Amino acid sequence: MALTSTQGLVIAAHGKRYDVELPDGSIISCVTRGKKSELACGDQVRIKHTGPNEAVIEDFLPRTSLLYRSNEYRKKLLAANVTQIIIVLAAKPSYYPELLDRCLIAAESENIRPLILLNKADLPESTESLKKLQHYEQLGYHLLTLSAQEDVAPLLPWLQGQTSVLVGQSGMGKSTLVNALLPQALARTREISSALDSGKHTTTTARLYHLNQNSHLIDSPGLQEFGLAHLSAHQIEHSFVEFRPYIGKCRFNDCHHLSEPDCALRAAVASHSILESRLQCYLRVVAQPA
Repeated sequence: MALTSTQGLVIAAHGKRYDVELPDGSIISCVTRGKKSELACGDQVRIKHTGPNEAVIEDFLPRTSLLYRSNEYRKKLLAANVTQIIIVLAAKPSYYPELLDRCLIAAESENIRPLILLNKADLPESTESLKKLQHYEQLGYHLLTLSAQEDVAPLLPWLQGQTSVLVGQSGMGKSTLVNALLPQALARTREISSALDSGKHTTTTARLYHLNQNSHLIDSPGLQEFGLAHLSAHQIEHSFVEFRPYIGKCRFNDCHHLSEPDCALRAAVASHSILESRLQCYLRVVAQPA
């Protein structure tokens, strides 16, 4: 049989094996050449068929965005070519405020639109969480509240025309959101996984779903940390949107915003233009980006 080459879309990753969707909608199981794998869910790839349901990934097309986390030793790719990151939070179990900030830094560094989604809004504890999150609305971020177990309709307009990735800690309700949005797609995913012998759908791997022809959703595994070791201090600083009017206005060009005289950021904190908690978060992230 002659080998043929074609283009496809990575819709799931299982270690070094990938589910790739072809232009006709069929799914084929693929591997990469060599030991190293640098592909993410959402990547457009060129594949070469090696059998009826097998192929090797030859290359990937240029990306418009790449969301990933990293420490000093390795990086973990989350999603490629996304236009929106939906950061799913809940009051119970309580979310980590710094994880939210780190997700926002990652989104800003890749010019990906962030949406902060407070799930489980029916819980009494959500009232206090909403108060704390309103500061992010004041910074210009979009904030949406809903209860995925009751009604996901408020989220639908935000998904239209976007390739969105859901991120958040375990227990925030991402799986409930996906189940509510995509009951038929999840049923088909289980069939595909069984046919490809790649395991049933779990949240241990990222997977892309089509909401409609122009709207797509990537479900990602639960996060407990979000390393940013790949970003410089300048990139992290610029990713705090409220810092931008003050960047470059400190007395010293290499100001670390700790105790240097005439620090523009510290002056902004003193005048209540910047929250002290956000500056402290910045200092923690720069000191320990991973």
